Amino acid sequence: MSATIRAGAATDVGKVRRRNEDSAVAGRGIWAVADGMGGHAAGDVASNIAVTALRRLEDIPDRSPHDVRDELARANEDILAAAVADPSLAGMGTTAVGLCLVRLDGADRWVVFNIGDSRVYRWRHGELDQLTVDHVAPEAVTGRRGVITRALGTDPGPRADLWVHDARAGERFLICSDGLPLEVSDADIAAVLGDCPDPQQAAEELVRRAVVAGGRDNVTVVVVDHE
Repeated sequence: MSATIRAGAATDVGKVRRRNEDSAVAGRGIWAVADGMGGHAAGDVASNIAVTALRRLEDIPDRSPHDVRDELARANEDILAAAVADPSLAGMGTTAVGLCLVRLDGADRWVVFNIGDSRVYRWRHGELDQLTVDHVAPEAVTGRRGVITRALGTDPGPRADLWVHDARAGERFLICSDGLPLEVSDADIAAVLGDCPDPQQAAEELVRRAVVAGGRDNVTVVVVDHE
């Protein structure tokens, strides 16, 4: 992999939750956020299992999109196995979303992946685009807002969405749990990404704004710069 990457990550429990059920990885070629399912047992355990599985991608030379899908499947298996080993963990689940640098057809490419309602955005030329699709049932169907339709920790396992993008220098990516867009508008997110050239500073400022705006949920942000 020849791309030059800088990244920053930040997280906060927020003002309402008692514990932070988000987990993140900002590693070598893999950047991801997992949001343990609110209302489920041990969401923090599930999210940590997910990012631990995804971190294994660091050790795969010339990673492919198939490797990403395989690790997501293994993460689901690991969560289910942990619940079998410890019945107190039964019912735990997590989202998983992120960005992986792979080698495909002789070139570096990005794989964007998603299960659940955490998100990946791309910011370039001052424009912010959401690259993932939220897996959430319409309110009209459920009678409740924000019911996630896909999550790790289910049997059968969920189908992950994967998108492949050319890796182009000058792009900035934002990976976040839903605690960020819950509190901060797309316009304000784009403004922070434009005003903070350092990815760590940008991640910390976005988390700060989400907490100040209400902090109704855990919030975790990873900012990735392809230079």
